[in-house]
Amino acid sequence: MTTTRPRRLRAAAVLAALTVSAVPAWAAAAAADTGDDVVAAADRGALKAALGKVVKEGAVGAQAEVRDERGRWTGRSGTARLGTGRPVPENGRFRIGSTTKPFTATVVLQLVAEGKVSLDDTVERWLPGLVPGGSRITVRQLLNHTSGLFDYLQTEGMPKDGGDVLRDGRRTYTPEQLVRTAVANPPYFAPGAGWMYSNTNYILAGMIIERATGNTYREEVARRILKPLGLRDTFLPGTSVRIPGPHARGYFPRTVDPVGRLVDVTELNPSFAGAAGEMISTTADVGRFFTALLGGKLLAPEQLREMTTLVDISRQTGVPGLGYGLGLESVKLSCGVRSWGHGGSIPGYATYVGFTRDARRQAVLYATGMTGDDSDAAAKELVDRALCGR
Repeated sequence: MTTTRPRRLRAAAVLAALTVSAVPAWAAAAAADTGDDVVAAADRGALKAALGKVVKEGAVGAQAEVRDERGRWTGRSGTARLGTGRPVPENGRFRIGSTTKPFTATVVLQLVAEGKVSLDDTVERWLPGLVPGGSRITVRQLLNHTSGLFDYLQTEGMPKDGGDVLRDGRRTYTPEQLVRTAVANPPYFAPGAGWMYSNTNYILAGMIIERATGNTYREEVARRILKPLGLRDTFLPGTSVRIPGPHARGYFPRTVDPVGRLVDVTELNPSFAGAAGEMISTTADVGRFFTALLGGKLLAPEQLREMTTLVDISRQTGVPGLGYGLGLESVKLSCGVRSWGHGGSIPGYATYVGFTRDARRQAVLYATGMTGDDSDAAAKELVDRALCGR
């Protein structure tokens, strides 16, 4: 799960500064059970209340899917579109933001197992001349965010609020443009000397996949992960602004006048996110992916050990027990259980993921239009409750 706030693709973390003065009318919609519920009745009530709190505290809509030893529960809360009573679609599609990163990392690690890439290869080896100092940055450092490379999303021109998205949300970016934007800024630290989350790392990882295979990273993700697992509701949209199929509208607040006003940003060209965060999926498909990944169906044991070897980032994030592997986040929950996964956000949508290491307990949640820390805390509370079984 992402235990830090899922602001991976919110440049400048703008939502952290927003407050909600009152609960809007649409937030009063009750959480509804759906699906083949066989989780205990008491747990269903607690999960419904937790999901309803996500909306009550500021989200427009939310949907969750929880599985444990007893079965499955899904719930929906809020509305799919402001100004209507239309419910969030059951198993609707949404932008998963940085939950894309484990997909990218999995392909890189499969290439490592095949002997086509080494985690100790340098960026210069694969992308000569692109990154200053690239001869000192390894593939492993890209995947665990210890490269020190500046995050391009923190630069001018990236989507910082709803107004930015309305103005520039259909603009197309190439990976090369994003990397050159990043390296025009000084690095955070020397390679391996610290930890800092940077989307630049995963843009580079996607480019290395393409150099190593001769195919686009999208083609490799589809061939190696989506098709074998039957993830028919998961997409790599490239430059398309559409979310295909049933989906809730995505909303993003403005940080300039009128401050906090929610803007519909559903139609968005996600090329600015690329291999770091462009994907579209459903709670069910995200669940299938992490179940297969943690169950050893996508990676050989050696590569799965590499992926789950954590850098302790408690000090950097202020979250006790938080670690980052190769495209995986992990944290200790309130009951002492360690959760695995990767959350994400992109304008309009926030994703939360939590799995026990054996994948016997799992929770996937997305919310639209989140406007503050209280809603974020409620989402994390639901994941904690689902995995801790209370």
